[in-house]
Amino acid sequence: MSLTALFRQRLDEAAAATETTLESLLAPAALPGEIVRPQRLLEAMRYASLGGGKRLRPFLAIETARLFDVSGAGPQRAAAALEMVHCYSLVHDDLPAMDDDDLRRGRPTAHKAFDEATAILAGDGLLTYAFDVLSDPATHAEAATRADLVLGLARAAGLGGMVGGQALDLEAEGRTAPHTPDFVMTMQAMKTGALLLYGVEAGARLGGADAAQRAALVRYGRALGACFQVADDILDHEGDEAALGKRAGKDAGRNKATLVAALGLEAARKRRDALAQEAIAALAEGGFGAKADILAEAARFTAARKS
Repeated sequence: MSLTALFRQRLDEAAAATETTLESLLAPAALPGEIVRPQRLLEAMRYASLGGGKRLRPFLAIETARLFDVSGAGPQRAAAALEMVHCYSLVHDDLPAMDDDDLRRGRPTAHKAFDEATAILAGDGLLTYAFDVLSDPATHAEAATRADLVLGLARAAGLGGMVGGQALDLEAEGRTAPHTPDFVMTMQAMKTGALLLYGVEAGARLGGADAAQRAALVRYGRALGACFQVADDILDHEGDEAALGKRAGKDAGRNKATLVAALGLEAARKRRDALAQEAIAALAEGGFGAKADILAEAARFTAARKS
């Protein structure tokens, strides 16, 4: 089997494991300490998180843990928690007060399928539940590791991470002057890159990576996250809406802070490809050998993706 085929198999396996874990976590039965799970809210949370997307963030958590021969429920639960945060962010990002999108993953966005209030609550529920999952001993036996996972996700998702990046992105839309490359890269590292990096870091935490290994994986995750967002900018500029599963071409019309706008299309393509190579080089520097081949292929896939 070729490396590309093996990567796609692993990506599909991680997606299936994440789907199964989310299905189990988002079951109707209340957990100890809960009173009841309202049916419509649960349906909205399931709608927002099940049956869609490539699950790249969960894949990164599962595959990075695999570097250290760690697999099973722990990485899968951490991956599902990360995906809950990602899906919550998409639900809120699509709201009329944010990006005002009607289409996500080829179907109506949550606030269109349900209503705005239910969509907000569904996002709130997914965000809160993610930390429930990470802090549960079922994710890892050691309390210190669970606390590390919780802290890392809180930092990646919050004020100095994804939420802060979304705030910068919204502020940027109100400006008329061109956005500088430095501003765009900072905003993107927060809004998109932080959760992708967390996927890698979560796998390293669960795997017991040493300081040098963890540093190499952080370099990999940062470069991969930046590569992903540049590729996304390029896809929005020239992609097909049917392939993307969401509205294409919206960035240019709203003065969105993108590297295509800041650098030009050709320079953005060069940066995307350079970032993929930077990610691959970080894995080599970490001394992981052939065990990291799938993660290296993930960087190539990120640069070449069409949706």
